[in-house]
Amino acid sequence: MLQLNTLRSAASRPGRAMVALKLVGSLLVAALLAGCNSQAGQERRTDSLVDRPVLVAAVRYGTMTENRSLAATIKPRIESDLGFRVPGKVARRLVQNGDVVHKGQALLVLDTTDLQLQLEQAQAEVRAASTSLVQAEADEKRASTLEHNGWQTPANLDKARAAAAEARGRLTRGQRQVELATNALTYATLEADADGVITATPVEPGQVVLAGMPAARLAHTGELEALVAVPEVFVERARVATGSMTLWSLPDRKYELKLRELSPAADGATRTYAARYSIVNADEAVRLGMSATVTLTQGEDVSAARLPLTAVFDHGRGPSVWVVSDAGKLTARSVTIARYEGQSVLISSGVLEGENVVTLGVEKLDEGLVVRPTQSLSF
Repeated sequence: MLQLNTLRSAASRPGRAMVALKLVGSLLVAALLAGCNSQAGQERRTDSLVDRPVLVAAVRYGTMTENRSLAATIKPRIESDLGFRVPGKVARRLVQNGDVVHKGQALLVLDTTDLQLQLEQAQAEVRAASTSLVQAEADEKRASTLEHNGWQTPANLDKARAAAAEARGRLTRGQRQVELATNALTYATLEADADGVITATPVEPGQVVLAGMPAARLAHTGELEALVAVPEVFVERARVATGSMTLWSLPDRKYELKLRELSPAADGATRTYAARYSIVNADEAVRLGMSATVTLTQGEDVSAARLPLTAVFDHGRGPSVWVVSDAGKLTARSVTIARYEGQSVLISSGVLEGENVVTLGVEKLDEGLVVRPTQSLSF
């Protein structure tokens, strides 16, 4: 009644009418704000009592291993380029790519016309040298007899002996030329020096080739290897990794590999290092030129658990994860990271075997919250 009388007195005064109206408006606004704040606090208290669903993964420890798969090609351990030892014109090619050949089998033949003429010339030189030697030896014998009887000077005997020695040397030279011409005639036929498969024949009949020019490529039958281009970042680990191989045509069959050779220099175009792996248990299914997948596995004696990269957070105290207790309560746990691998992380300590770790939305959680695991996965 007092306030109402006061308002009435104020209203009765023309100068105080507006002041009274403003006072009433302020009281109404304050009452409305107080009601909104009370309702918002009640909603927050209600939300804190509801379990939040989270995705978790169970921690499973094991030996740290890293697998790297690389494309490979089956190659022979020995693959040689064969060429003629004499120049000439190719007359015949007796093999094609992919032919299986045996040691001593003829592969290509040169035109032997000039080589036959060289042999005949050398044989004629031998006959001429033989005739000259007979005459020189007879002169030497007569000169020796005359000098012994005192009818000729020692100088004439020396000349006869020198002529005979020259004739003997000429005959020896001619004989060697015959041998060389005979060998050159045999070199006109290119033969396989081992059992194997012809993988390339870069010359054709009618082509003139030089001595030593590659005319056929022979892959020796025997040990087969897997040729792999190893990336630069994986070179050191490839030296100690355990290798295995599967053929593209037989993905269910596995072969053991052993590193035989690792190139010390990188390829200028691809920046990769050529590695040759011997196939330990190769069988008839492994053939030259096949495509294969080589898997290099590097294992360590350290035990670690693999988790998604999204499970780790850092709030200034180092790498941590959220561990969910049986009651659904969240606890931050500091962990030791052994290695990062793409979308996963290897943790060596900090969590126990079988504990559930939150894998998604870790930045939106707080210590002590009660959550509800919706799915348990092993990453």
